[in-house]
Amino acid sequence: MRALWPSRAVASALALLAGGCANVVRLDPPPPQATERIAVLGAPNARFWFDAGSEALREEARLMAEREAATLPAGAPRPPLRFLALSGGGDHGAFGAGVMVGWTAAGDRPSFNVVTGISAGALIAPFAFLGPPHDGQLREVFTAVAPTDVLRLRRLVSAVLFDVALADASPLYALIERYADERMLAAIAEEYRKGRLLLIGTTNLDLQRPVVWNIGAIAASGHPGALRLFRRILLASASIPGAFPPVLVDVEEGGRTYQEMHVDGGAATMVFLWPPSFDLREAAPAGSRPRERIAYVIRNGRMDVETQPPGRGLFTIASRSLATLLHFAGIGDVNRIYLTAVRDGVQFRLAYIDADFHAERAEPFDTAFMRALFAHGYERARTGYPWATTPPGVGTLVPGGARGRAE
Repeated sequence: MRALWPSRAVASALALLAGGCANVVRLDPPPPQATERIAVLGAPNARFWFDAGSEALREEARLMAEREAATLPAGAPRPPLRFLALSGGGDHGAFGAGVMVGWTAAGDRPSFNVVTGISAGALIAPFAFLGPPHDGQLREVFTAVAPTDVLRLRRLVSAVLFDVALADASPLYALIERYADERMLAAIAEEYRKGRLLLIGTTNLDLQRPVVWNIGAIAASGHPGALRLFRRILLASASIPGAFPPVLVDVEEGGRTYQEMHVDGGAATMVFLWPPSFDLREAAPAGSRPRERIAYVIRNGRMDVETQPPGRGLFTIASRSLATLLHFAGIGDVNRIYLTAVRDGVQFRLAYIDADFHAERAEPFDTAFMRALFAHGYERARTGYPWATTPPGVGTLVPGGARGRAE
């Protein structure tokens, strides 16, 4: 499997970063000191800043528990708590989509209390959140599209001199519009009211900070701009810098309209659940009984490395180096989730693309490649996915301080 984008994409990105002529026409960004307090669409919990502390997230967890409790019979024990994190990976997201649909076929796919998504994982997340009735749509998104349904490549010289990205993202936005409609938004709002969370990550490029959007709160806000914001969050989360243009998000502060610039959530983190500053052991309601908790992480990529000696050219070396950087950043994110889960007494489960998958890819978002990868994930899950309980190469950490090695 080759890197997500050919070396000319790296060349374009490097040229843009070096000070090309292209610029984004936009309104001013909000003052940095005001950004955190902005209530997007008037909803104070529309998004979280995971790097700014845990108080807002702790409050949302409290409200989530209250909403969940309201759906249970009086005195009934709380059911197990299930988390699902879907990583970025571009067209490798077909793997995660296949796992979800195959999991349904296996007959033991749970409902998840919290679903998070980044980049390709953001496109899977709404379907995974809403459950098996949406499997047909999820399959379509990752097996029935052609490259032209996702992007429209520009001429390289034109992109460098006059544009801000190698590709036009309008086909991807049209794809998002086709599936992310009013019915989907209403269904997400309904699940949010039951105490479930759908969280999508983007990167605020003005501030160079990760942003986690609370899609259920946005959906339940009733704001007329909720659907458009939902779609633009999905687009931003999947907008690979240099490949797709950044996405501008309108916000208001002090009676004035500003625009924030958002790009792929993977620019900050490849996969996430809760930040290490947020301790789940302290978030449980006072006096509540302990409940089983499991965190499932689907990495839309491999955990091992591929031997592929690069050429001696500038851009092939840069491309290979960037792919290596992203690979190990993603592994680091998985390891962080594992260690945080162990600390908080949460069981850990990991799925990733196996070393025995060898389908060739002619171009990004190659239909045949994505179908093969979807089928690979589907079959692995349909027969009972062999979830890893530790990341490869990581020893087993037993909650409470004891340390052992994975068998």
